[in-house]
Amino acid sequence: MTSIADAPENPLPVGRSRSRRGRGGVIGWLRANLFSSIPSTVISLLLIFLLAKACVSLLQWGFWNAIWSVPDNQTGACRAILGLCSCWAVIPEKFRFILFGTYPFDQQWRPAVATLTFIALFFVSSRRNWWRKELVLVWGAALVAIGLLMWGGVFGLPFVSQDRWGGLPVTLILATFGLAFGFPLGIVVALGRRSKLPAIRSLCVLYVELIRGVPLISLLFMASVMFPLFMPDGVNIDKLLRAQIAFVLYAGAYLAEVIRGGLQAVPRGQHEAADALGLSYWKKNGLIILPQAIRHVIPPLVNTFIAFFKDTSLVLIIGIFDLLTTAKTAIIDPAWQSFSVEVYLFVGLIYFAFCFAMSRYSRRLEAQARST
Repeated sequence: MTSIADAPENPLPVGRSRSRRGRGGVIGWLRANLFSSIPSTVISLLLIFLLAKACVSLLQWGFWNAIWSVPDNQTGACRAILGLCSCWAVIPEKFRFILFGTYPFDQQWRPAVATLTFIALFFVSSRRNWWRKELVLVWGAALVAIGLLMWGGVFGLPFVSQDRWGGLPVTLILATFGLAFGFPLGIVVALGRRSKLPAIRSLCVLYVELIRGVPLISLLFMASVMFPLFMPDGVNIDKLLRAQIAFVLYAGAYLAEVIRGGLQAVPRGQHEAADALGLSYWKKNGLIILPQAIRHVIPPLVNTFIAFFKDTSLVLIIGIFDLLTTAKTAIIDPAWQSFSVEVYLFVGLIYFAFCFAMSRYSRRLEAQARST
């Protein structure tokens, strides 16, 4: 009889690694998954043919036959081949308006630097070795710098009112501050819904159900129209700040439900162990319960973040020019009205880049959570 000590150190999983190793790599995988039988082979070949044909057509339309530049607003060549190939010349012609809206043309380096600062902050915050108290100071200093760049009025920079802001910086501002303040609000509301005090629990339930029960457009409209009515005489809040408040409330309600699901997934024994150690309510939740709860709900949290980032396009309803709105406005020009597909693809790639980065980061967080 073979003892445990005599067993090989790294035994192969039963029927998996040995079978894969004996199947001949990629060719074996194709034979087993795509060409294992006559019906499977016919369907696989048909799908491969359709996919190849679609890819060739897309490449012909988007790259091989595309027009990349034209003389100043001379779009005759693009119109002559309209529908047969793309005219990417609209992007270099309009990209500054798409990205920065009506911000003064000679000062558009300022929102460009602000956008790069946001991206740098996101990158630094995604590095786990930077998760220290100093990161809060870095965020504070960077946000002050972004505000000075966008507003100006100091250090020789001309003042630019928020009515002239638009494009990608506005989208990043709404999404970043909305999530930065909505996430802690969601945690507080999620804990409040599990409170033993009826008044606190009822208020949190009312808040969540009220916010989730109406469309985001309604919240933005109410924030734009009704919110100033509750302000004292002479106090006027900019519409961008009103939209930001609406986004914070919206994000807080949805994130609260996600976090509450994570709290319910934490075993009861963890609460009892924390109570046995004599920890206070806030220490128990901050050190033991919440870290486990958030670890359980990383996928739905990131899904909410992605949806929230895209929902910033709804600020059009109150006259704020976010990235998608500036893209729509850019093709009002009669010379370029026929090339909206190229503009929307360009904007879609920007949205995809940010959303895909969030998705990849969530997968890395999940892997780190499983390894700890």
